[in-house]
Amino acid sequence: MDQQAKVIAELTERKVKRVKLAVVDMDGVLRGKYISFKKFISIVENGSGFCDCVFGWDVADNLYDNGVEFTGWHTGYPDAPYQIVLSSMRWLEDENLPLFLADFVDIDGKSPHPIAPRSILKRVLKQAEELGIGFKSAFEYEFFIFNETADTIREKGYRNLKPLTPGMFGYSILRASSLSDLFNEFMEYSDSLNIPLEAVHCETGPGVWEAAIEVDYALAAADKATLFKTFAKVFFQRREMVATFMARWSLDYPGQSGHVHLSPYSLDDGKNLFYDPSRKNNMSSMMEHFLAGMITHMRPFLSMTAPTINSYTRLVKGFWAPTAATWGVENRTTALRVVPGSDKSQRVEYRVGAADSNPYLTAAALIGAGLEGINSKLKLSAPVIGSAYDVQDSLDSSLQLPSSLKESTLGLRQSEEAVSLFGAKFVDHFAKSREWEVAEYEKVITDWQLSRYFEII
Repeated sequence: MDQQAKVIAELTERKVKRVKLAVVDMDGVLRGKYISFKKFISIVENGSGFCDCVFGWDVADNLYDNGVEFTGWHTGYPDAPYQIVLSSMRWLEDENLPLFLADFVDIDGKSPHPIAPRSILKRVLKQAEELGIGFKSAFEYEFFIFNETADTIREKGYRNLKPLTPGMFGYSILRASSLSDLFNEFMEYSDSLNIPLEAVHCETGPGVWEAAIEVDYALAAADKATLFKTFAKVFFQRREMVATFMARWSLDYPGQSGHVHLSPYSLDDGKNLFYDPSRKNNMSSMMEHFLAGMITHMRPFLSMTAPTINSYTRLVKGFWAPTAATWGVENRTTALRVVPGSDKSQRVEYRVGAADSNPYLTAAALIGAGLEGINSKLKLSAPVIGSAYDVQDSLDSSLQLPSSLKESTLGLRQSEEAVSLFGAKFVDHFAKSREWEVAEYEKVITDWQLSRYFEII
């Protein structure tokens, strides 16, 4: 029995009446609908379409009108073909029905979609496969939790919110133990969604947690990270709480990271291609080339891993976020932290990404940059010893990370490697979507501007 028949038979036996279907937009937000089981069977057998406005609007559902070519009023917002990813099934116990991700395809119904985030990661992974390389990855997220509701945060204008717990209390056993029921329920809920968490703990800041998702193959890991961000919010909102994955919700506290651990393996024998016990820190020559690629393209690809205006409020010195393209061994001040280990654990941790990033595009950017390093046999610079902030001013300007979304988006536009890796259509569309975000921000008169200039100027 093939997978299609197996899934339909299983759901028929469970007397499923409805299915929840989810797609991912440019910002990594899950969009979707409920469909009847009869419609589900039809889509599995024949495919279907989803309005491509999900690629033509921002997080507030405002349609781009800045010359985006792929979709818009000029195209009539047609349906984009998609196929259900049968392997993505999760059983939603609290709804007693299954959830499936859907994969957009090109207009021919077969080829990868030219701009869909999941397709962009698959495009990069295919380039790796041609070199005999596969990838495993794991995402870690920090997120603040508030004793608020979706209504009260709006009533308060997102200010003076009450955190789940008070005080700066990283790795707190007191807080975790006093809220043990909530912690354990959260981990069990994640397990039920096939998103097992390796660890959860209190981070530094009032009501902030960090969750480390277990390692998986790169595409599956990105699926899990995307689902985790939405369903973590679902978990807390069902309990009259709100979780945020903003990069930085308050300037009084450190930002919220979205770190990624990454390692390649041989498609022939499964061995870790970063691991070479005969070399210093067990770093293979491939690992050195890969890191060199990540360093070289960190600046031009930054908008894919720091995609919002808010992302750049986190990238400041002294707040546990890197501000230059640097690397070090077990150094948490650098952008890339090499974690020496065994064949199973040798890896690199990307520490620049924030919790607000799209997991598919983050993984695509990191793996793509590393592949460029391998293909070009780029030479790795010396590691940073001690604080990366102390040496930043002496680094070449090409290693200084942009301080704004506007600047980083320009870097993506100017990158020939980005076009080669991700495709010209994606680069143009994504860049315009970020330029739209900048333009929307520039329309706003902030509280700072009013208090600064209203009376005195």
